[in-house]
Amino acid sequence: MPHPHQTPVDIRPLTPDLWPALVDLFGERGAANGCWCMYARIGAAYRKRPAAANKADFEAVVRQGPPPGLLAFEGDLPVGWCQVTPRDAVPWLDRVWRLKRVDDQPVWSLTCLYIRIGHRRHGLATRLVEAALETARAAGAPALEAYPLDGELSPSATSTGYVSTFTRLGFELVAKRSPERPIMRYEFGE
Repeated sequence: MPHPHQTPVDIRPLTPDLWPALVDLFGERGAANGCWCMYARIGAAYRKRPAAANKADFEAVVRQGPPPGLLAFEGDLPVGWCQVTPRDAVPWLDRVWRLKRVDDQPVWSLTCLYIRIGHRRHGLATRLVEAALETARAAGAPALEAYPLDGELSPSATSTGYVSTFTRLGFELVAKRSPERPIMRYEFGE
């Protein structure tokens, strides 16, 4: 059901020409404490490096392609970001005990959701997840995994979305090695 205040949103793959829009969205600090979406690639090491190094590395990922995620725009304003890639592109997940692979399916992973302050709670995360599902399905992935936070168990803000959003969209729990950070999966089937 559309949100009553919904403005039309255009969701596009993050291609090199849209890099300035991502920079605008993430701001000086680089979204989550200067991460620049490097956590799933290099782990907590991103915190020990200058944000500029993370930014440069992620820009290289974008320039190399394929697009590592989706940007949402309201008009010309970038308002949301979702990192969605083959799981192999985010190798750090396997180094985190609670996020290790469940099986050997070549799943895709949704590892980051970021909504511009002032645009949260308007259904943007849901629309980005829906677009991520379409992207992964079109790429032939057998399933899309997500690693959301259970908002009922943890009050912290999240850059991976909330369990309730994914449940509503048909994701199912496939592993729960720590209660507040399950692995959820949407199987595309035939």
